Amino acid sequence: MHWDVLLVKPLPDYQLYVELADGRKGIFDVKPYMDRGVLRELRDVQYFNQVGLTLGAITWPHEQDIDPETLLEELQPIPA
Repeated sequence: MHWDVLLVKPLPDYQLYVELADGRKGIFDVKPYMDRGVLRELRDVQYFNQVGLTLGAITWPHEQDIDPETLLEELQPIPA
């Protein structure tokens, strides 16, 4: 799908560098979501840095993920 994530890399200050299947690249700030339920575990920077991909979605080992609609809405584009 157009929102499938092809690459995700953890950045300082709880941000993620993201590349999407449709060619978009950007920065997603996870901080606004880290006070919510299961995402609280992401406050541990070592755990946060274990971010990966499962079927084109951003995930962590304990099955936390970023909703695709939220990702698309909040992704800050990187100028080409």
